[in-house]
Amino acid sequence: MSRIFVDADACPVKAEVERVAGRHGVPVFMVANGGLRPSPHPLVEMVYVPEGPDAADKWIAGRAGPGDVVITGDIPLAAKCVEAGARVLRHDGDAFTPANIGNLLATRDLMADLRAADPFRQGGGRGFTKADRSRFLDALERALRAAKGQEGQR
Repeated sequence: MSRIFVDADACPVKAEVERVAGRHGVPVFMVANGGLRPSPHPLVEMVYVPEGPDAADKWIAGRAGPGDVVITGDIPLAAKCVEAGARVLRHDGDAFTPANIGNLLATRDLMADLRAADPFRQGGGRGFTKADRSRFLDALERALRAAKGQEGQR
C-alpha cells in the first residue's frame, strides 16, 4: 500500500496532503521534532522524533521506498528517498527525480559555499504563493496515482 511521508516541521502544505490522502485512502506520516498539533484525520499519524540533526530525515529515509510519496524541501533527504525508489515532491509541486537530483545537490552545495564565503549573501528566496499550492495539489495527485500503479508492480 502506498504511503505519504511528510517532512512536517516547516511544511506549508500539510492540510493539502491530508485532503488528497483522504480522497485516495492513503496513510500519511507527519514526521517532526515536535511542536506540531496532532491531526484529527484518521489516516494521519504524527511521528515525533527526538531532537537532533536530521532525526526526521533519517526516520523518513529509513522507511520510504517504491510506491511511496515523500514531501520535503530538504535536498539531501530527497536524494536518499529518490535512490530508495520513492516519488519525492517539493512543497511547490516540483519533483525530485533521478534525472535532476544530482544537479540539485551540486547547486545546493555550491550555494552553501558561496554563503559561507560572503556572510552578507544570505538569500531569502521567494514567498509561497497560491499558484505554488495549486501546483503542489496537482503534482501530489499525479504522484499518488503513479505510486499506486508502481505499487501494483511490486
